[in-house]
Amino acid sequence: MTRQPSFLLLQVRNADDPMREHEIQSFSRSLRCAPDRIRIFDLLSGVPSPHELGEVDVVLLGGSGDYSVAKGGPWLPAALETMRQLHETSKPTFASCWGFQAMARAMGGEVVTDHGLAEVGTHWLDLTPEGKKDPVFAPLGERFQVQIGHEDIVTRLPEGATLLASSASVENEAFRFDGKPIYCTQFHPELDREGIITRIAQYPAYLSLAGHDTLEEFSAATPETPDTEAILRRFVSVALPRES
Repeated sequence: MTRQPSFLLLQVRNADDPMREHEIQSFSRSLRCAPDRIRIFDLLSGVPSPHELGEVDVVLLGGSGDYSVAKGGPWLPAALETMRQLHETSKPTFASCWGFQAMARAMGGEVVTDHGLAEVGTHWLDLTPEGKKDPVFAPLGERFQVQIGHEDIVTRLPEGATLLASSASVENEAFRFDGKPIYCTQFHPELDREGIITRIAQYPAYLSLAGHDTLEEFSAATPETPDTEAILRRFVSVALPRES
């Protein structure tokens, strides 16, 4: 029987944030793995050791309802150094939302807060020419819908990053690092329709950024996004060598 991969989810969430557990469940659902295959480490309290990073197959970076890469904090420099370590060692890593912004900034990209370009809810993305050839993204087709929620924007990609997808208003929505098993998405491939509604219910301030007054309105305007369901699983199959 093929061994199931193990994961380390680096979280940036307060201890009382109910989305801590929801994030684990969301990745578990999308990866189709048991929740106990996903360990967690809180970057607000420190950084994982090289041993902790080395004993798992894949590192996951998710979102953060209360913290911003652009605004920073005393914990952020050490967290960004961990991002650089993941890059240097070519650790299989998938970073979404906050993780997308953190990985970009850690490697020399630029991240700013821009409410005018905030995207919350379900949005259309278009693949770039490189995205159309990428083994993880090409199966999505030229245009696809995603669940997304952000007000920080990556305005410049780091050196060595290949742009994979853009939206009508935000150029940098997904990238990979050349020659490394590291993919980053501004959107949440781990969230389905129910997942994004649950997140917005927890962070109602995002409703106005979505252009809605109530959660009921937001829910009615939110479709399922089945095309993104397999992104994480395809990433794992591409990033991890097959066992003979």
